[in-house]
Amino acid sequence: MKIAIGNDHAGTTYKETIVTHLEKLGHQVINFGTNTNDSVDYPDFAHLVSKEVSDAKVDLGILLCGTGNGVAITANKYSKVRAGLAWSKEIASIIKQHNNANVLVLPARFIAEVQAIEMVDAYLNAEFEGGRHKRRVDKISSC
Repeated sequence: MKIAIGNDHAGTTYKETIVTHLEKLGHQVINFGTNTNDSVDYPDFAHLVSKEVSDAKVDLGILLCGTGNGVAITANKYSKVRAGLAWSKEIASIIKQHNNANVLVLPARFIAEVQAIEMVDAYLNAEFEGGRHKRRVDKISSC
């Protein structure tokens, strides 16, 4: 699977761990950074990942910032992106099962590194259930 990943300064350490984990699983990862802990503007990186997902150049995206909210808000400006903010592995799974989320968003300042990996795995292993959920997802993009 081809996965785009991006982060601000709050998510750099977790991003590096996630990239290593994904590559060990055999996924191709495109890192849109940042790769430092120096303060940066989260929309810059959220736009890069979201454009790749929106243009179907990657299968899925992962975004990290301090709370996850900034990158989620930015990503969801793209009509073909459904970014879901996860705080647990159960939510990470459900955003794929029920919302067909194509971008997983993680709040780096509020989860442990081990939780981040568990959430990534839960998200990747989940499948969209379709049915009543498809009807609802189809109603999301109204513009």
